[in-house]
Amino acid sequence: MSENLQKRRARGESGSAMVEAALIFLPLMALFFALVDFPFAIFIQNTIRNAVREGVRFAISQQTGAGGQDAAVKTVVENNSLGFISDAGITAGTETFTIAYFDGSTLAAANGVGSNGQGNICVVSASVQSKWMAPVWRGTGVLTFSAASSDVMEAPPLGVLPAR
Repeated sequence: MSENLQKRRARGESGSAMVEAALIFLPLMALFFALVDFPFAIFIQNTIRNAVREGVRFAISQQTGAGGQDAAVKTVVENNSLGFISDAGITAGTETFTIAYFDGSTLAAANGVGSNGQGNICVVSASVQSKWMAPVWRGTGVLTFSAASSDVMEAPPLGVLPAR
């Protein structure tokens, strides 16, 4: 009799192991994705910060390229962003990139020829949109990472300002 009772009990509890496994598995997966998503978000932010910092360092030393100084700075930022900032992303609107110059004494926006002259302030900024790997939360899951860096422009080599 006791053997028959054990068999009936085992048949009645056969589905409970699956339910218990599901109740444990779902929170563990959420925890796993959080352990991957949060460090990745920090990595993106740090990469973007480093990229704009390198862009400003390039700009203040008055270096330039074939397309002008601003295009060369943009290339430096893209090369240091590990692919998070690209022309395709900027065109698609998921990424932004700006270079602004300000007068060193009045802090007024400087535009046109001479805006990248000695003593002016160069500000390079960028932003990137990224999604969570696993949409655990109910929101859209889109995160925006932004970074900006600025420094004072140095004297141009041989006293000749590069074209912007």
